[in-house]
Amino acid sequence: MAMTALQVVFFLLFPLLAIRMGERFRVARILGPVTLCYLAGFLSANLPGVKLSQAASMQVSEVAVPLAIPLLLFSANVRGWPKLARPLLISFSLACVSAVLAAGLVGWGFRGETPEWWKIAGMLVGVYVGGTANMAAIGRVLEAHNETFILLNTADLAAGGVYLIFLLTFAQRVLLRFMRPFTALAHAEPFAHPGESLGTWTKSHLRDMALGFGLSGVLVAVGLGATLLVFQKLEAGPALLLITSLGIAVSLSKRVHALVGTYELGEYVLLVFCVAMGSLADLRMLSGGSVTLLLFVVAVMGLAIVLHVALSALCRIDVDSTLVCSTATIYGPALIGPVTAALRNRALVGPGLTLGLAGLALGNYLGLATAWGLRWLAGE
Repeated sequence: MAMTALQVVFFLLFPLLAIRMGERFRVARILGPVTLCYLAGFLSANLPGVKLSQAASMQVSEVAVPLAIPLLLFSANVRGWPKLARPLLISFSLACVSAVLAAGLVGWGFRGETPEWWKIAGMLVGVYVGGTANMAAIGRVLEAHNETFILLNTADLAAGGVYLIFLLTFAQRVLLRFMRPFTALAHAEPFAHPGESLGTWTKSHLRDMALGFGLSGVLVAVGLGATLLVFQKLEAGPALLLITSLGIAVSLSKRVHALVGTYELGEYVLLVFCVAMGSLADLRMLSGGSVTLLLFVVAVMGLAIVLHVALSALCRIDVDSTLVCSTATIYGPALIGPVTAALRNRALVGPGLTLGLAGLALGNYLGLATAWGLRWLAGE
């Protein structure tokens, strides 16, 4: 019990250290707080002799996301979203198509390696269109083994960590060599981040942050309560959709929109999420035959990303929209904030969150369709 408490305290406080390191050390500043937090969680999970509570890590990550979403949205320029919609919708559609094609092609290639190949392909479509919840739901519908889900989730976290570091560091510069830059400058908000410098957190910031955090907690409570009332149980997709809708509606209030530091506080909550998620990637679970699943995951993720970028480039979609849509599908809503921070494009936060939630809604349908389609083609 004491170890679990220390683990949670570590999740909550390490982001402070990550921000301080970014202020004082050049390498830490280049990597950014998100990367440092993810790496800290990953390293803590893989230290010899250390056994973290997976349940505690999952609970912290599940609490952090709904709390962060309203905080990120309170300062959003909602009225400017429709002007950004077309390239985002096209790129998002291409990302979904790419995930289905990649899982189908790689799954067919792995059909002789594991009897659950078609189930795994469907589960990976679920996670690379929606999120982990979709992968779990598809696995339950297809009656995949519990060990398969655990190993897939671990492999996904390991592979996803590498791509996340790329997104947060060099992705924009690499893709700008052959893709268009983001040009909706009239609608892009200045991307200042006072919350990433602890020295700028004045009493005014803290007061407004406390008000914003309290309001976010109220919206989360309303969203969860309404979901329980309607479905008689907690459903992640509808709950996040309602919380996001409430956050958008409240952001239209001038008083809420004027609260200082709410976006930065939302980013801090996401840093807590990153530490917790990193701690779920215990590579000790990937041994023996599970290496096949790691290769399966890496192949599907890699091919899906390459296809998405190539198709977006052919359709002349800009770099920022492509990377935000890739984030929305590969990671879901949780990492939209950190990635848009790395892109220095605050205007895409709200639309990115919306598309991430759309992925959660579509993931089950596309994943199950892919799995059943592959089984039919193989005559199983």
